[in-house]
Amino acid sequence: MKDRVLLALLIIILWIFLILIKVYLPEIPSTLFVLAFMILYCLILAMAQMWIKIRSRKTPLNVDKPEYSPLVNIFIPAHNEELVLSATIENLIKIDYPKYNILIINDRSKDNTAQIAKELSEKYPEKVKYHTRPDDAFPGKSAVLNDAFNMTDGEVICVFDADAKVEPDFLSKMIPYLADEEVKAVQARKVMLNKNTNILTQCQHYEYCMDVNVQLGRDSLRAAVELRGNGQLIKRSAVEAVDKWNLNTVTDDLDMSTRLHVKNYIIRLCTDTCVKEEAVESFKAIIRQRKRWAEGSIRRYLDYSDQIIFSKEVSRKLSLDMLAYFSEFVLPVWLISDFILQVVYILAGGTPQILSNLLVLAAIGAFFITLLFSSILKFERCGILFAFIASIKTAIFVIILWTIVVISVVFKIIFTKRSMKWYKPDRVAGNS
Repeated sequence: MKDRVLLALLIIILWIFLILIKVYLPEIPSTLFVLAFMILYCLILAMAQMWIKIRSRKTPLNVDKPEYSPLVNIFIPAHNEELVLSATIENLIKIDYPKYNILIINDRSKDNTAQIAKELSEKYPEKVKYHTRPDDAFPGKSAVLNDAFNMTDGEVICVFDADAKVEPDFLSKMIPYLADEEVKAVQARKVMLNKNTNILTQCQHYEYCMDVNVQLGRDSLRAAVELRGNGQLIKRSAVEAVDKWNLNTVTDDLDMSTRLHVKNYIIRLCTDTCVKEEAVESFKAIIRQRKRWAEGSIRRYLDYSDQIIFSKEVSRKLSLDMLAYFSEFVLPVWLISDFILQVVYILAGGTPQILSNLLVLAAIGAFFITLLFSSILKFERCGILFAFIASIKTAIFVIILWTIVVISVVFKIIFTKRSMKWYKPDRVAGNS
């Protein structure tokens, strides 16, 4: 009930703000405020990255502490993963790190996942174990991770999706970040295994480039870097401090990120290595996936809003960054609300701002293209023309997708009951 009330209240405040702009600043399009905020936020992130780069040249950052080599428990939640599980374990077993083991958690699968997990544990008895949850077990990935957590004792927990692929030096490059006592978790860069399948998988891959670029800026500020589920490492002590994973969330990674942040814990981003995963290949599947992501993300901000804003335990830097990042969900609602108010304003005999708004919306589109362009050039080996064309296509994809998804999820949160469902995208065996 709390999330419904808070979200409805936020929308009412937004509408009051938009109406006041129309009354007291009738010549200024409200969308101009959106553009200004987006530019300011990204400029801060970019300047932070530049400062870290300059500082590291003068005083190289040293995260190489070979004496820190904790035992790592790798968790693989698996729900109907017969197409990809075997290839993933064969990949992970090649990790070049002295102290790790793998636990496959078969979560009520109806296919051959359990048998494959059993065969893998028999093939690699010293490295791979498996556990099958009963059919009446509490649903959701968080519950799966909690079960695995209770069965292990490693100092560091590593979570992979069942389609993950990494290089052998993955842990060797990730673990040094955790040598810092203040750092409680680290997330690897995510890339798409099947990025060249179609235009949708390409756009998802380049969208991830943009996300990593933004997260890198947050990392430079030591602000609210977020875990992304696949390829994340968390210290056991931190998981215990927040009472493990939240059973009442559809996005375990984002919820865990916020719970760590409200403890004022630091999460780092590692771009020296990556985890590869499958992109969903149809628009229907993308909509379903992003609705879950958006719902989980909005709900966790609403659930922990009092701690984010008022807790003395959270640094102001973290609070401001989380609030700024929450605006990504406010912006689509703002734009749609502004359009509706424009129609009402025109019908009431007011002077329309259609042309001005269209110009600002075009500028917002140009902003996304610029951010994507710089991100693609940073992380992809490609030419300027290729990056420019890819950034245009991806900007259109992101703007349309995010507007549809956020508006849909806002209505769902306000007007429907919270439900728990672990949605797993369809796998494609050829990508393994």
